[in-house]
Amino acid sequence: MSEIGVGIIGGGYMGKAHAVAMSSVASVFDTRLRPRLEVVAASSQASAEKYRQSFGFRRAAVDWRDLIEDPTVEAIVIASPQSTHREIAEAAFSRGLHVLCEKPLGASIEDGAAMVAAAKASGCRNMVGFNYIRTPASQFARKLIADGRIGDVTYFRGEHTEDFDADPDGPATWRSTGVSNGTMGDLAPHMINAAHGLVGRINSLIAEVETVHANRGGVAVTNDDHAQMMCRFENGVMGHMFFSRTATGRKMGYAYEVHGTKGAIRFDQEDQNALWLYLAEGPEEERGFRKILTGPAHPDYAAFCQGPGHGTGYQDQIIIEVKDFLTAIETGEDIWPTFEEGLNVNKVVYAALESSQQKAWVNV
Repeated sequence: MSEIGVGIIGGGYMGKAHAVAMSSVASVFDTRLRPRLEVVAASSQASAEKYRQSFGFRRAAVDWRDLIEDPTVEAIVIASPQSTHREIAEAAFSRGLHVLCEKPLGASIEDGAAMVAAAKASGCRNMVGFNYIRTPASQFARKLIADGRIGDVTYFRGEHTEDFDADPDGPATWRSTGVSNGTMGDLAPHMINAAHGLVGRINSLIAEVETVHANRGGVAVTNDDHAQMMCRFENGVMGHMFFSRTATGRKMGYAYEVHGTKGAIRFDQEDQNALWLYLAEGPEEERGFRKILTGPAHPDYAAFCQGPGHGTGYQDQIIIEVKDFLTAIETGEDIWPTFEEGLNVNKVVYAALESSQQKAWVNV
């Protein structure tokens, strides 16, 4: 076993989640690489010092460049706004640091492409924080599909729906401006990543993207509230996706259905410890979807709990993510989803925005 010095840029919601994961992962998974929290960087000295004390870092930095240049830091987590991703990642790779970056990858396709190029040139490990695809249930769904348990996939339907902006009288926030902060930049990437993981790359699509509440508290909303998209995967499978931050009643509607020639799978993140499986087997009168509760027999579950049905939670997804990141560093082999997947997701997002403007099918 050996230690690895870690720096985290951004100490807010996701910065805290990654700090907790880095502190817990060695105990949960008995990883050979053991993270050591070295430096946390934030937008002010006061906030950086607050995060240092709260999360257990050795030092605080107000400038992310100081963190990158610290000789004790060997790997970083980028949990800062998308507009900062590219510059930070390029600087980190130039110093030979491994990088885990929160989604979406940069603020544009150009940013994502540059980050992929920098990662490849450096030879360092890289990963994008698509944590929801790492639940034991969704990992098991990927295995069922890959093993042919539901036959040849014929259709995919996915959604990522929440209601945090459903109230038309709600105030404007940082989410109200900027393409990368809209639903297509914020929520859609997770479900597009799920589609890639479950079915494969998307080849073409047609989309409608719109703003439901154009004004919030006297402030104009400049990005999208919801979108729908029909798509065709590279393997010929047909699909449909819906993304919304105004879906009243939905709190974590990361959900999908995958239909095949021998069965089907259903999943809903609001019930993240269950997977619904239908197999076209046995007498017709006995067929139906059955609920599978995740347990130690499913991927990455046993490290958290020995009891089937007891369940894992949101923070556990981040711990699994960090475990994969450390494994990639240790073995020298990238683990999906890498920066390249982040770029592929971005291409789908921007193709959807283009399609909505053109009101036509476009190739990704």
